[in-house]
Formats: sequence, structure tokens, C-alpha cells
Amino acid sequence: MCQFKHETIDFKLVIMSKTKKAVLKRFKITKNGKGSKIKCFHAYHSHLSTGKSSKRLRRLRKAKILNKVSKNKILYALCKK
Repeated sequence: MCQFKHETIDFKLVIMSKTKKAVLKRFKITKNGKGSKIKCFHAYHSHLSTGKSSKRLRRLRKAKILNKVSKNKILYALCKK
């Protein structure tokens, strides 16, 4: 006869949350760690650029860094927090 030793295993209920795909497309995390920053691009740059000044278009071309409040919301949507 075979005897099996049964061990008790404690299972914890883990709720898995999905990453928001729309957020994943629009935002990038600059680096890992405590000082990570969220980078995103400006709106109003895709079309109708003839009515906008060159200075404004140059500014809109560059990415911007989000503030701390927005950063926490984006990290939560990306399941990083």
C-alpha cells in the first residue's frame, strides 16, 4: 500500500485586475523605481495645423510629464500600483 503525506496549503484569494489597453497605448513610464515618471503627448497636434503658430506646433510636438495626482491614476490603470 502506498501512503501519501498530505500537507495543508493556505490559499489566498488574489483578485487579478486587467491593464487598461487605452491607457497602455497613450502613456509611457520613463524608468522603474520610486522616481518613475509618466510621459504622454499633447493634444491638438494631429490636424488643422494651418491655424496654429509654428511655436505652438513645436511645443505640442514634445512629450510632457504628468503631475503626481495624474501619475497615481495612470499607474493604477496600468496595474503597476
